[in-house]
Amino acid sequence: MADEPLVLGIETSCDETGVGIVRGHTLLADAIASSVDEHARFGGVVPEVASRAHLEAMVPTIDRALKEAGVSAKDLDGIAVTAGPGLAGALLVGVSAAKAYAYALGKPLYGVNHLASHICVDQLEHGALPEPTMALLVSGGHSSLLLSTDITADVRPMGSTIDDAAGEAFDKIARVLNLGFPGGPVIDRYAKEGDPQAIAFPRGLTGPRDPIYDFSFSGLKTAVARWIEAKRAAGEEVPVRDVAASFQEAVVDVLTRKAVRACKDEGVDHLMIGGGVAANSRLRALAQERCEAAGIRLRVPRPKLCTDNGAMVAALGAEMVARNRAASDWDLSADSSLPVTDPHVPGASHTHDHVHEVSKENLYS
Repeated sequence: MADEPLVLGIETSCDETGVGIVRGHTLLADAIASSVDEHARFGGVVPEVASRAHLEAMVPTIDRALKEAGVSAKDLDGIAVTAGPGLAGALLVGVSAAKAYAYALGKPLYGVNHLASHICVDQLEHGALPEPTMALLVSGGHSSLLLSTDITADVRPMGSTIDDAAGEAFDKIARVLNLGFPGGPVIDRYAKEGDPQAIAFPRGLTGPRDPIYDFSFSGLKTAVARWIEAKRAAGEEVPVRDVAASFQEAVVDVLTRKAVRACKDEGVDHLMIGGGVAANSRLRALAQERCEAAGIRLRVPRPKLCTDNGAMVAALGAEMVARNRAASDWDLSADSSLPVTDPHVPGASHTHDHVHEVSKENLYS
């Protein structure tokens, strides 16, 4: 246990200030400060509000994580941080904080990919990832199918959304139904009391000539909104629970169908589902049903690890240390469009130990 890398991870890609501490595949702390309430009145995340919230929450959240883990900052083997993709301003807060802590502590810095982190977090729940692993990542900003043969070095995109991500569609339909923000949890709750077959909403990009693994939820979102508008224009009551259930079914039907097909086509017998929408109860149930029928093992982390968190960043950072991957240089910057093919941002020197030349002593008090 003591030989496993002890890594602190910082996540600030959107509206969650997440700080996690991991030793190998063991989660020691997962501290989160959310600014979701500050965005609720706007009906979505406001980048400037998120950035300011990260600034205020950063140091207290790191201190809370260290206390929860029962470790000292000087004992860390590295600092990992989300370098992208995400909101540029929010990412910069996290990257700047990580650099400051790494420099002061004399520890290596690892700028890692947000999407690869969502895959790697499953190691904290179910142990080492099989290689290869197919991953379906679904959140407010991403709906992606990814094939990973090495989570630290080789992640290949199979398909992605060409417009709205699944989480965005949930938020927008919740807004049309006047259910508030964020939309995912509330639609899931209403859908449990509705009929998923009540309304035949469209399944995007499922035709014979459509891209096999790509996703599109813009057309579905528009169809649902128009259906609701037509009901209201006719003076009829909108069956909110049936709309929620039918909309949700259309989303998860497409997600799981394409994910299982990708596994079959690539000969991969493991499917991992991550991202905030992975907390959706119907997505989990339908994925389990279809994976069992196809002889595929499903891995889904517990809901708290599916949403953005520092634990996932720490998990990938610990894997980087364990596999002796190159640490990042001090000129590491945030990249709001960092491709998933770059699981991390190595330094030009390609050495593991890149701590500053002035001193390797602990400057953190």
